[in-house]
Amino acid sequence: MSSKLYLLIPACLAVFTSACSQKPAGSAGYRVYVTNETSGDLTVIDSSNMEVVENIHLGKRPRGIHVSPDNKLIYIALSGSPIGGPNVDESKLPPPDKSADGIGVFDIAQNKIVRTINGGSDPENFAVSKDGKWIYVSNEDDEGISFIDIDKGEKALTVKTGEEPEGVTLTADGKFTYNTNEADGTVSVIDTAARSLVKTFKVGRRPRSIMIMPDGQHGYVNAENDGNVCILDLTKNEMVGTIELGTPGEVKPMGLAMSPDAKKLYVTTGKGKKVFVIDTATNKVDTSFEVGQRPWGIAMAPDGKTLFTANGPSQDISIVDTATNTVTKKVKGTGGPWGIQIVSKE
Repeated sequence: MSSKLYLLIPACLAVFTSACSQKPAGSAGYRVYVTNETSGDLTVIDSSNMEVVENIHLGKRPRGIHVSPDNKLIYIALSGSPIGGPNVDESKLPPPDKSADGIGVFDIAQNKIVRTINGGSDPENFAVSKDGKWIYVSNEDDEGISFIDIDKGEKALTVKTGEEPEGVTLTADGKFTYNTNEADGTVSVIDTAARSLVKTFKVGRRPRSIMIMPDGQHGYVNAENDGNVCILDLTKNEMVGTIELGTPGEVKPMGLAMSPDAKKLYVTTGKGKKVFVIDTATNKVDTSFEVGQRPWGIAMAPDGKTLFTANGPSQDISIVDTATNTVTKKVKGTGGPWGIQIVSKE
């Protein structure tokens, strides 16, 4: 689709921050939690010095990561399925270990996994309800979004969406869940209260992540195989334009993050090695800069001054000064950094 420019009113991705008089001068007062897919652990970075505090064992293939609304727990998707991907002959992969599948519940105060709840088969991405009672997991094997009761630790139902569901997010009021479907290039809309599918509509090829604005009327989806970001009108639930980032196949949009003032959208590009910065008032690319090998996960610091990207093959996390769009430091992960969650320190 040819590029169309639409004025949107985006909003920031939720992050959490608090003040603390005991923090060193200049500290932003948060920690950065990074899942490492191949080594099965969690890298913890302290913002006071941007150094690794520790690496904590989690389980097999930790990927998606989100904090609870009360900021006390971190939920982490774990999977016993072998790593596949492009150019991998899946018939030669070992059988999946379904006993390793689940959503790990990490207690921040205790600094460990305290329980694992049923997250369906091979969980990867998910969203947490506004009241903290439900997790909505993209369940590729069942071609839908599974509703997980956190207290009971079990799956209540699965709403069928599309082929290979991937990214999941909620509108600001929590009334609707949106998810991308990689295989058929669509986005599905679920009424969370009614637990029913509202609509599925076409976007670009292999959509990955999705960001919904707080007014619930606009959003963005990155289309990995098209090398662009799709613009969504959520009053009609349809794609209304695209923002071209580069040559498809060379630039593979993966993750999305928003500045706190909602003026900039940041997009990781996988094998493209770069982060693209989009002006959300004009939906034009401001600039791009290289961060590392195959950047995927991405997160913005609460003050908007620092951006983090997870670079899988190089096993590191890039720390970016957003004022200059330059990498100021790279911190080593352990094995295949994947997802990033920022949580304030008490």
